Amino acid sequence: MEFRTEQSAPACIWMQAGVVHNKTCVKDFHCTDCRFNQAMTRVCRDNQLAREGNAPVRRRSGKFVFWQDRLNRLPRAKRPCIHHMKGRIDFKVCPKAYHCIDCEFDQFFQDQFKVYTRVEQVGFNDVRGFALPAGYYLASGHTWIKIEGSGMVSIGIDDFASRLFGQFDSLSAPLMGKELTRGAPAFTLGRDKNRITFMSPVSGVITGINPHAQKNPGGIVKAPYTEGWLLTLFCPNLKQDLKNLMFMDTATQFIDASARDLHDFLEEKTGLRAADGGELVPDIYGNVPDVSWEDLVNTFILPPETDGKDFEQG
Repeated sequence: MEFRTEQSAPACIWMQAGVVHNKTCVKDFHCTDCRFNQAMTRVCRDNQLAREGNAPVRRRSGKFVFWQDRLNRLPRAKRPCIHHMKGRIDFKVCPKAYHCIDCEFDQFFQDQFKVYTRVEQVGFNDVRGFALPAGYYLASGHTWIKIEGSGMVSIGIDDFASRLFGQFDSLSAPLMGKELTRGAPAFTLGRDKNRITFMSPVSGVITGINPHAQKNPGGIVKAPYTEGWLLTLFCPNLKQDLKNLMFMDTATQFIDASARDLHDFLEEKTGLRAADGGELVPDIYGNVPDVSWEDLVNTFILPPETDGKDFEQG
């Protein structure tokens, strides 16, 4: 049996279960709309009825059984959750014999995996031309968290980071269910051949990834605090982690200091005064030829510990 991993091609659920030998998924695991799944279901139902009635089964297709029945032959500790088979979470055991309707985790997952955007009103303060939203916590690596309640938070990059690097064209992140550690790699953003890995501001388990940001990473910089959020996490020790983050006055002071450092940095690199009464351009990397990607990463973002390959999903 070949269960799907982050790197492997999307094999059909029936293939992963070992019922068929070679079938890839072309429906992004929307099985109810898949003709192959419908045909296999009919064949397996006919086989089941024939066996129950001691009737003969077809010679070629009589060996087929439901993929759930095939997996239930495995020891319980080796039965993969359907969401792992779809490549959306790390390995997790199925405790319900594939009766997903009775599974609390499945309900939780479906609620978190729904496509949605942040539409609530957010108040912003202006700090030397950079937006800072009220009620958000900041980390020194220019990531933020917003408390969503019940131990849940959303995270992303701040306006300062988005202005430094401009339009991203790639986002790499671990799958849902992956555990993140504060100060360790959380996600990687790329532009052309450049990559930057941001560290997680808190510890927790990934419960959601912004599907809009995955499809259109360039949109992150347009609204980094709202529609441009990147991950949601469940954080069991959130109260402790918050002590290491900046909030309200300290967050304002941090952005103020970062802005002053950026003006000094640009003046040194270009020989021009970057703060002659005008605003900084929204894409420093793309609009200031004398500034390299590495200069910006090494000066303003914590040095990355990974090149992002750990998060590639194929």
